[in-house]
Amino acid sequence: MSGHGAPEIDPDALDGSGLAVTVVAGRWHDEISAGLLAGARRVLDAAGVTTTVIRVPGSFELPVVARAALDAGADAVVALGVIIRGGTPHFEYVSDAATSGLTQASLLTGKPIGFGLLTLDDEQQGLDRAGLPGSKEDKGAEAAEAAVTTALLLRGIRG
Repeated sequence: MSGHGAPEIDPDALDGSGLAVTVVAGRWHDEISAGLLAGARRVLDAAGVTTTVIRVPGSFELPVVARAALDAGADAVVALGVIIRGGTPHFEYVSDAATSGLTQASLLTGKPIGFGLLTLDDEQQGLDRAGLPGSKEDKGAEAAEAAVTTALLLRGIRG
């Protein structure tokens, strides 16, 4: 499992009060997406951040909406999406574009984006990572923790 060696998440240890975080979540593969969103919200609520959730059609739309949220004043974004490999190159195009776009949005704004975009070979891999009952990992929670932790680190660096 890809999460081997991942740090344990302790949302109660995060004090994100005063932070505004926008969750941008794709609508494809609803069961997995809903699990990712629930995990992210759980961490953000425990951290005390002000949270806005924006649902987008799919993963390709994540970067432009994430950038708009950061430009509009969000301190961080949590980007959540699910892309499952099919029989065409579409998987590679969307995965590459979304990943590159999210990286660019973060670097150009100087604000963190928690990366919760799952790129999967099959649906079961997503169910294993969605934070659902029986899941081995909670990538939505991990992405939210990364976004809040990095926003706090940047706040400390920048004063």
